[in-house]
Amino acid sequence: MTSTIPAPISQGTRPGYPKMLNHVAYITRDTSATARFYTELLGMELVAAVMDDKIPSTGDPVPYFHSFFRMQDGSTIAFFEAPDLPPPAERTHPAYEIFQHIALEVESSEVVDQWQAWLVANGVEVVGPVDHGIIYSIYFYDPDGNRLELTTPLDPTWNDKAEGAHAALAEWEDVKAMAAASGDGMVAALKELTSRRSHRASVIPPVEDTE
Repeated sequence: MTSTIPAPISQGTRPGYPKMLNHVAYITRDTSATARFYTELLGMELVAAVMDDKIPSTGDPVPYFHSFFRMQDGSTIAFFEAPDLPPPAERTHPAYEIFQHIALEVESSEVVDQWQAWLVANGVEVVGPVDHGIIYSIYFYDPDGNRLELTTPLDPTWNDKAEGAHAALAEWEDVKAMAAASGDGMVAALKELTSRRSHRASVIPPVEDTE
């Protein structure tokens, strides 16, 4: 199923925006192994489960077990085990397994380090800690190969920069257009953008704060 967004969006009045994450759902091949990982290793609680012989939203006859594991704020990670499903297709590039992940927040960098030590001591391969400037993170995989991140903000305003984000999105669209027009690819286009930024910074003096 695909969705298209009309432009401009002008029909009716939008009813606000989503309040919080209720759950994110993944596929598991073994709910018992998943439960041990998320409850014993990560300390989350198995708080709800549904078992059915068909998918409620579509009516497709796919028997499944649906489980939910709760975090401190009440949000959950959920899993579907459906033994009749065929194995998933192989991913065509390693970046798919890296980009697609869920990040779970902890209290501080020190706690991230403690989690790194705990996971390694229990035989989990961990990447990091990685200092991203705005957040500090470690990365690892659950038994089904779902990538997880444990992170903490280093900049308390990291997710309150709407103006800069919209400007960055406009630049990104320009980079894609440059790459398509030149045929040189995204790496070359991004290098060109970096060069333009450096030139712009060197020829336009910063505005001094006189207050």
